[in-house]
Amino acid sequence: MGIAKIIAIDGPAASGKSTLGHKLAQALGYLYFDTGVMYRAITWLALKQGLAIGDEAAITKLAKTTPIDVRPPSVKDGRAYDVVVDGQDITWEIRSPEVDRNVSPVSAYAGVRKALTSQQRRIGMRGEVVMVGRDIGTVVLPNADLKIYLDASAEERARRRYKEQLQRGETAEYDEILRVVRERDQIDSSRKVAPLRRAVDAHIICSDGLDAEQVLELAKELVFGK
Repeated sequence: MGIAKIIAIDGPAASGKSTLGHKLAQALGYLYFDTGVMYRAITWLALKQGLAIGDEAAITKLAKTTPIDVRPPSVKDGRAYDVVVDGQDITWEIRSPEVDRNVSPVSAYAGVRKALTSQQRRIGMRGEVVMVGRDIGTVVLPNADLKIYLDASAEERARRRYKEQLQRGETAEYDEILRVVRERDQIDSSRKVAPLRRAVDAHIICSDGLDAEQVLELAKELVFGK
C-alpha cells in the first residue's frame, strides 16, 4: 500500500490532536488542515457582512455559497496554513476574539456542517494531507488511507490545560478545568450533528503519560506501516 497520503485524526477536546496533526504534517511534508478554521472563516465573514449569528438560514446560505480554500503556508509568519476566501488571505483575521466568541453556534448548524464537509472533503481528496477534527474518519474522509483516534483520559487532558494556563501566567483551578473537560466530552459525544465517535477502522493512540514527541513516533509507525 505504501505511505498513507490521506490521514484523518479525530479525538476529544484537548487530547493533543492539533499538536500531533501539525507535527505529523511537518514530518511528512503534507498540508496540515485543522477543519475548525473553516467554521471560523464563515463566522468571520458573517460578522463582516453584519449577519446575525443566530440567523441559521442566513449563515447556512453563506456556507453553501462561499468557496474556502486551505493551502500550505505561503508566508513564514508562524502560520500552519493559508486560509483563503474569495482570493483574500484571512488566516489571522479568523483568530480574533470576536470570532472566538461566535464560532461555537455557527459550527453547530447542521446546514453549515454539511456545506463545509463537502469543502473539507474536496481539499482532503487532493492527498498529502493530515486532517484534524471530530468527524474526519467517520464523515468527512471515511475512505482515508489512515485513521487515527487520539485519546486521553479527562484527568490527563485537564492536567495539560491546567499546566498550560499556569505557564501563561493565568490563574487556574484543576477541578474546574476537569469539570469543563467532562462537560465538553458529554456535549461532543451526544450532539445530533457530527457527534464525536471513533471510526471502526481507526487506530487508537492513548496519549496518557506520553509527551508530544512520543505520540508523534507512534503515529509515524502507523504511517510507514512498521
